[in-house]
Amino acid sequence: MYESRYRPLLPLSKFVKRMMCNLLLGGGIILISLLIGIWGYHTFEEMDWISSYENAAMILSGMGPVDPLVTEKGKLFAGSYAIFSGVIFLVAIAIFLTPLFHRFFHKFMIKDIK
Repeated sequence: MYESRYRPLLPLSKFVKRMMCNLLLGGGIILISLLIGIWGYHTFEEMDWISSYENAAMILSGMGPVDPLVTEKGKLFAGSYAIFSGVIFLVAIAIFLTPLFHRFFHKFMIKDIK
């Protein structure tokens, strides 16, 4: 996907385009995860859409739930969604930062080869 260490450093304009693609991909993953959470809270806890959004956003961002959970299905969903959200957060950060780390290390490898 990225250039090998034997190829020159990517021009800045192409690097910015790569960063934007990764930001869109990571943002899309977060948006889909948020929609899953909204749907789950609305379905299993029978919350209104705004409360579902608030709880899903708070869990996804690592802040924790806002409203107390009442149903067993809702509690099972919320626990599973919290674990899922932790993994998604790490995946999104990795997607966001991969081009930066690649460029940083690629620059050092070019210096070693020359």
